[in-house]
Amino acid sequence: MIAVNPDGKIMVRRCLVTLRPFRLFVLGIGFFTLCFLMTSLGGQFSARRLGDSPFTIRTEVPGGSESRGALRKMSDLLELMVKRMDMLARLENGSELHHTASAAHLAADRLTPGAGLIERIQAIAQNVSDIAVKVDQILRHSLILHSKVSEGRRDQCEAPSDPKFPDCSGKVEWMRARWTSDPCYAFFGVDGTECSFLIYLSEVEWFCPPLPWRNQTASWTAPKTLPKVQAVFRNNLSHLLELMGSGKESLIFMKKRTRRFTAQWTKAAQHLAQRLGDIRRDQKQILIHIGFLTEESGDVFSPRVLKGGPLGEMVQWADILAALYMLGHSLRITVSLKELQSNLGVPPGRGNCPLTVPLPFDLIYTDYHGLQQMKQYMGLSFKKYRCRIRVIDTFGTEPAYNHEEYATLHGYRTNWGYWNLNPKQFMTMFPHTPDNSFMGFVSEELNETEKQIIKESKASNMAVVYGKEASIWKGKEKFLAILNKYMEIHGTVYYESQRPPEVPAFVKNHGLLPQPEFQQLLRKAKLFIGFGFPYEGPAPLEAIANGCIFLQCRFSPPHSSLNHEFFRGKPTSREVFSQHPYAENFIGKPHVWTVDYNNSEEFEAAVKAILSTQVDPYLPYEYTCAGMLERIHAYIQHQDFCARPSPVPSGAHTAQSPFVLASNATHLEWSQNISSIAGAWPPPHSLRAWLAAPGRACTDACLDHGLVCEPSFFPYLNSQDAFLKLRVPCDSTEWEMHHLYPAFAQPGQECYLQKEPLLFSCAGASTKYQRLCPCRDFHKGQVALCQSCL
Repeated sequence: MIAVNPDGKIMVRRCLVTLRPFRLFVLGIGFFTLCFLMTSLGGQFSARRLGDSPFTIRTEVPGGSESRGALRKMSDLLELMVKRMDMLARLENGSELHHTASAAHLAADRLTPGAGLIERIQAIAQNVSDIAVKVDQILRHSLILHSKVSEGRRDQCEAPSDPKFPDCSGKVEWMRARWTSDPCYAFFGVDGTECSFLIYLSEVEWFCPPLPWRNQTASWTAPKTLPKVQAVFRNNLSHLLELMGSGKESLIFMKKRTRRFTAQWTKAAQHLAQRLGDIRRDQKQILIHIGFLTEESGDVFSPRVLKGGPLGEMVQWADILAALYMLGHSLRITVSLKELQSNLGVPPGRGNCPLTVPLPFDLIYTDYHGLQQMKQYMGLSFKKYRCRIRVIDTFGTEPAYNHEEYATLHGYRTNWGYWNLNPKQFMTMFPHTPDNSFMGFVSEELNETEKQIIKESKASNMAVVYGKEASIWKGKEKFLAILNKYMEIHGTVYYESQRPPEVPAFVKNHGLLPQPEFQQLLRKAKLFIGFGFPYEGPAPLEAIANGCIFLQCRFSPPHSSLNHEFFRGKPTSREVFSQHPYAENFIGKPHVWTVDYNNSEEFEAAVKAILSTQVDPYLPYEYTCAGMLERIHAYIQHQDFCARPSPVPSGAHTAQSPFVLASNATHLEWSQNISSIAGAWPPPHSLRAWLAAPGRACTDACLDHGLVCEPSFFPYLNSQDAFLKLRVPCDSTEWEMHHLYPAFAQPGQECYLQKEPLLFSCAGASTKYQRLCPCRDFHKGQVALCQSCL
């Protein structure tokens, strides 16, 4: 047995107890030092790394290999230290478990390594300290070098005073203060330095001039333009139904409608293909974003589809999708904000930056909700690409409400206007606003056999009331009582089983009917009667197409945003003289009867006259599948709101006047000696110009002559020469911004010309002015197109 010195055992234990906290301390300090150094220097000791933004400037630091070697040495030493600490821990645990003589012998044998461990740890600590000093020297050298580089580029990273970029310095100041307000700036490489501000403002946005030295470092390359593909008419809609998606009642309704009209769309596409012959049509990449169906906009329509809610918007959207698809274009359909952002290439953030890629779509069809969503997330790209947008706008937007500055100054600003678009970019359900483009929808077209069957099966005294909501029937008991004396009254009012609708007992209510069953009801009825609401829906056209006579009320005074809650806030001053102005003005008797419902005798006389009136089913061509395809094809082929204005802005700047006074001296015509302007659409040779009576809008003045107002012709008339040719004495001529100009003011013999092209407007009138109005001809049944427009 070997004798063990108790003092040696105690010394070992004390040493081990003392070393445990020191071990943890050294280990923690070593790990922290390693992380700090690697984080601080990792980017400095390398050139550009994979994934760096093309706008980030990096410099290669001399001595990088030396610093990396030093860090590796420190890592190796720290790893050795950890291993030594583990050996020490095992030594400590073993000494506490054994109390026998043999255990004491082993402990005495290990005393020498344990005693020398302190010296080793001290040596390691000294090495770490030496490495820290070395790294500090490298850091100082790197900072000095970076300072020299920055000093060399300081003159290149200052906001230039270039008159072509007057907003540059102001934008740089804004970036200094606000670049962290949206993560999208960091996404594009902005890091708080002057150079990153200027690079962003010159290469992502366009407020500053390009930096000369960026020619070698910038990595952006122009996107390759894809070869044009010719559009080919399609012969079925099956793939479109897949593109439309599902999950919403509104989409289900739209898909059912599309499926029901497939045969008519196919026939119409074949007919248009034959008419166009070999005309080349480029296939357009089109995004359709139905904003009112997004959850972010509330999607108030989907829950009401099965409860009698309005279906007009969904009818129109379903038909727009079908027409665009049958014309052979490539469609992308979105009904959610997430899908919209993905398709547009919206960068992460709050929407202050432009898109990450050039807009991949030639056209975008949306509504006012979608327009607002795109403006929110497209940043400056919205202004760049807004010329490609087409806004489906049921009631229309007049130029006075569309021009932001003018609307604000003159009281025309509403929640829906002030977009500064070309007014023709707004597309309406009916052709009530010539300043906008007429988009429309379709109704079912009957063949001759179907028309004959309907005529033979018509009930002579059956009336169907226009209105699926019980609220429409309230207060109409007087009219219903008169109508009930002559006709059997049917309704399609939505109701729940436990709550019968509030309609008179003599009304036979069918409840809310699916569209095919509603069509069958109309085919039996003699009369389709409206009680003033809803305005301008598709149902009256469907009724007339199924052989019904439509009876509606005349409004006196006319309804408008000035006197009726429904129109208040809408971007139009249009006066509505009846429930369905298109039916009254473009169809009329014998299919449409408009009477004063406040006059009971007039109302009853109309009902009696209708009983003895025979009509055939009638549908205007512009509301057939063929008419809508023809119209949308013409728009896509000829409407280009991204092109620069014509080089001939007005007649005043032409070498020879393009007008001649008509032989009866009442109006101006386009001179036969002046060739048509290339690319102008509609062709200006269809122009006819009248001086309207005081207080008369150009819309009405043109209709008085059997023509329609054409706002794209205003620039040709916006000259002194036009007034002279009409023999209007102008004592003075002024250019001003006003939606009624060009015009002549009788008191003072003053002529006014339009200063702002976006304010050329067919709508609007004042007793102070005689407006100079451009009119054109049109196809019968296709008011949107002139006779040589297709």
